[in-house]
Order: sequence, then C-alpha cells, then structure tokens
Amino acid sequence: MKSKPIYVEIKMQTKLDQLWKYTQTPELHQEWDLRFSEIAYLPREIGDPLQKFLYRTRIGFGLNIKGTGETKAITQDQEDQPVSTLKFGSEQRISLIRIGGGYWKYKPDSNGREITFITQYDYQTRFGAVGRWMDRLLFRPLFGYATAWSFDRLRIWLEKGTAPVITMERTLGHYLSVISLMLIWLYQGIVPKLLFPESGEMTLLRKTGWFPGSEEVILSIVGAAEVGFALLLYFKHRKKWVFKLQALALLVLGIAAIIGSPELLQASFNPLTLSIAMGVLGLFAMRTIHDLPNAANCLRRPSPKSIKAGS
Repeated sequence: MKSKPIYVEIKMQTKLDQLWKYTQTPELHQEWDLRFSEIAYLPREIGDPLQKFLYRTRIGFGLNIKGTGETKAITQDQEDQPVSTLKFGSEQRISLIRIGGGYWKYKPDSNGREITFITQYDYQTRFGAVGRWMDRLLFRPLFGYATAWSFDRLRIWLEKGTAPVITMERTLGHYLSVISLMLIWLYQGIVPKLLFPESGEMTLLRKTGWFPGSEEVILSIVGAAEVGFALLLYFKHRKKWVFKLQALALLVLGIAAIIGSPELLQASFNPLTLSIAMGVLGLFAMRTIHDLPNAANCLRRPSPKSIKAGS
C-alpha cells in the first residue's frame, strides 16, 4: 500500500511579497522550518530557472543528514497564482529519504490581505520494506506534523512579529512546565494514595478526623482525581482556566493538609513548598500559552481543487 503524500495548508494574514520573501530566502526559511537546520543556495548562471541548494538537518547525537535539491519558482500558474516546485534527495546511507519532490503554492484572496499557503510533497525511502514501514508508522506522521507546526510558526512570525527563536523558547518552556506538572500530579495521585496509602497519606487523613471509617475510599477518590487532573492538563494545557483550577486545587489541598497536620510545615519538603513550586510552574505555563504554534491550525487533507492545482 502506497503512502499518501504529505499535505499542509494554512491561511495567513500577510502580503504575498512578504510570504514569498520568508519562504524563498534560505536564511529566513531555515529559521522557521523544523525540517532544516541549514539551507544554502549554490551559485547559478544568469537565466537558469533552477536554483540548486544544499541542506543539512541535525538529528541529534552529533549526526547530520545532508542532501541536495533544486527549486524552481513559477511566477504564475494556470490560475495566475505563484508556485514554487522542489526536488530533493540525499546520498547518505543513514537518510531514510532517498529522493522526493513537491511544491509550494501561494493563493492570495481578492483583497490581497490573506494568503493560503499550501505544500504537498512525497518521497521514496531506503531500506526496502523495513524503510517503508518505518516511514508509514513513524517518520511520515512526524514529518507531516513538523511541517504543519512550522507553517504555524511562520504564520505567527508574519502576523505577530514574534521571531521563531522566541517562539521555540516559549514552546519549550510551556511544555516543560506542563510535563513537570503532569508528572507531579500523576505521582501524587498514584504512589502515595493509590499504591501505598499506608506510607503516610492514610495516617494524615485519619488524624484530621473528617471522614471516620471512610478514609480509604476518600483517599482513593483524591488519588483518582489527581490522576484525572494530570490528564486534563494534557488535553487542555492551552486553556488558562485549567491552571486557575489547579491553583484552587493546590490551595484547598494545601490548607487541608496543614490544618490536619500542622507539623508538616517543619518538614524539608512539605505541602506549602510543593504548592508554591507547582503554582509557579502553572503560572509560567499559563503565561506562555499566547501564540504557541499549533499543527492543528493547518489543514492536512487537500480539496479536489487543490489536488488539481498541484498536479
């Protein structure tokens, strides 16, 4: 079964010449596109419509994928819309992609203030059936996601003026905060409450005297709620209300723990210090929600008209 080409479409509030500049200039292109670490145009003869280039992508552990390509800008297509075609490939044996090609299309609206930016590309892989399965199950979905995420990062740059490096720093800070909070909520819900309640949590709850005879049930409910909140963070981390809800939950749980066992404040790591740390992480995550790139802002399936235009 042949894999479908990767397709990404996004609308941007910008002008055609601006979008063309940021996508056709190598120094600008490599700033917003996750797929490329470096892009360098090679010299070409005057009048030659093909622009050859070199590209490099860092994949970690000191490894780089290097390749070559050529692009051709078509000022107007059959629908009087700019198109840029692309061919690329790598001779490195560690590169899953052997050769590929595609296009970029720029579709301005009637007043020229909004551009629909479209790409569609496909490629051939190495390593036979293993490479094809690896591509279908892992690489192609990741490559498509990276393309869509990059397109939205470009949109933010053009519409908001936020440089890609700032966007990346904000994204890393946001997700590190969210992941840290998720892990804390999961640990607090699963380990001391659901798996090992007699390690201390049950004793603290009994000392409050609030739920005589029902401590085990209440502790299980609280643990399940904390696990549920970790999942809520995963699905709703782009919503400010979830972090406000967290602040309220931390306040309630912290006050309850201190009222039940005031001596906890004397411990090195106590409910007060934990709540403050989690509250700060939540505040930072909430403050970094603004202008986060989101692959979901892109269409991932072409309309019949788009397929015809790109053929």
